[in-house]
Amino acid sequence: MDDVKKKFTMIGLGVVLLAAIVMGAVIVMKVFTGSNEPAHDESISTTNKAVDSLCQHTDYQKSCHKSLANANDTSDPKELVKLVFNSAIKEVQMAMDNSTTLKELAKDPRASMALDQCKEVLNKSIDDLNRSFKKLDNFDAAKMEEYVDDLKTWLSGSLTYQETCREGFKNTSGEAGEKMKQLLNLGWKLTSNGLAMVNVVGELLGEVQLTGTNRRLLDKGPNDDAWWVKDERRVLLNVDPKKLKPNAVVAKDGSGKFKTIMDAVRSVPAKNAQPFVILIKQGIYKESVDVPRRVDNVIFIGEGPTKTRITGNIGYNDGITTYKTATVAVNGDNFMAKDIGFENTAGPQKHQAVALRVSSDMAIFHNCAMDGYQDTLYAHSYRQFYRQCTITGTIDFIFGDAAAVFQDCKMIVRKPLDNQACMVTAQGRKDRNSKGILVLDGCKILAEPAYMATNPLPKSYLGRPWKEYSRTIIMQSFIDKHIAPEGWSPWAGTFGLDTCYYGELNNKGPGANTAQRVKWKGIKKISPQEASKYTPGKYMLGDLWIKATGVPYEPDMMKV
Repeated sequence: MDDVKKKFTMIGLGVVLLAAIVMGAVIVMKVFTGSNEPAHDESISTTNKAVDSLCQHTDYQKSCHKSLANANDTSDPKELVKLVFNSAIKEVQMAMDNSTTLKELAKDPRASMALDQCKEVLNKSIDDLNRSFKKLDNFDAAKMEEYVDDLKTWLSGSLTYQETCREGFKNTSGEAGEKMKQLLNLGWKLTSNGLAMVNVVGELLGEVQLTGTNRRLLDKGPNDDAWWVKDERRVLLNVDPKKLKPNAVVAKDGSGKFKTIMDAVRSVPAKNAQPFVILIKQGIYKESVDVPRRVDNVIFIGEGPTKTRITGNIGYNDGITTYKTATVAVNGDNFMAKDIGFENTAGPQKHQAVALRVSSDMAIFHNCAMDGYQDTLYAHSYRQFYRQCTITGTIDFIFGDAAAVFQDCKMIVRKPLDNQACMVTAQGRKDRNSKGILVLDGCKILAEPAYMATNPLPKSYLGRPWKEYSRTIIMQSFIDKHIAPEGWSPWAGTFGLDTCYYGELNNKGPGANTAQRVKWKGIKKISPQEASKYTPGKYMLGDLWIKATGVPYEPDMMKV
């Protein structure tokens, strides 16, 4: 047991130093105020060997040392983190409250809108740093795996929101975009370093085994107080909608309390901690729906994805950022949807037009439809699970940086505009330590009849690398003949071709032959053992939050 104790000591040290890294990430975001702090690495020397050891695992080592420069004089780093964190949050909040000053540099409406988007998403980025910080107070060696997974998810989310801020400035004029990118430069580096520290702790965790037992240290199940363990959601999802006793009913014909979905969402109690079920009766609901941040545990139940449909038609060509085009945007955690259709009818002419954006941690979708053209499903961030869903579109119609697993789903390529090629996925992992991935297991990749009737047949690909470390795995799935033999498409030139991670395993169908696949460095020949690491039970600890819901769920590879 001495070796085990030593390893726990190492993990404890890693957690304390992780706290300091997270602190540094938040402190440095004070540059958003426009201070004169340089947004680049500077050489910092330290005599703290523990700091030296951990910083060597980061991508931005000088920034790492700088963020921990005061660690040598700190008797309790964790308490110091709390004090500095609180003051840093106030500084960043002050900056965001006054971010309109940058609008003087915006030369067009898109740039001005991008600044508004930055104010929103950077607040969420800070919130993710904040909850990562608070998680440090809840350290429990018996639940170390869950602990590390939460930290990796939320720090990855913090990075995703920072990148979403920068993304808003594409195709804009003026200096505002470049100024914002400069201000976020060092904050990005130190958030990335924090994520690298979590990975170090995770690697140590993987080495720890209980002596004399055959089970893993952390197989103790979820928190007994978590409401999803007590079968409430299982009952809700398995019951006949006609016999359901929901918290709110939405009906176009006036038979429910609400006629719009947003009115029902607004009725969710503040700090809601219990499942709040909104039954949405059949009908076409033409409205924009936004489930806000911290409006958690909301459940949408419809009467079938072709009967209950939420539809919009906003696209990028309307002067809106991609992030804001979503017909339905889900930001509250622990969201669930069953038997709902989400749609954006903007058409291919308006380019990016999102039907559903999911920025919800531990979100579940069962028997839902997401229909659109370009950018249909924005799997934006955090942990997401999709079962028996249908997603349709043309270009990059499943995209984002979530850790998202799709089981027994259909991906249907639609007819694009003339001279357009189609891509099923565009995964957006920008940091190599991020948790983001798209996993398609036991799915069907098909094309609609209108596509197949086109002569000549448009080209379609499994995906392309939206960001440098794009990562997608397709396994045990049926791939139809419309997918080009080369399989994967470049984004632009050689961008991301060496650093992406694309794997295929045991797929079938006329488009599944890998003999003519592209030969990029990022194309991987994965084994069943490697692929199993990305199954929902292992990669996102799905037994803790998916299993008890009653949604069909395979923690390992699907049995096909």
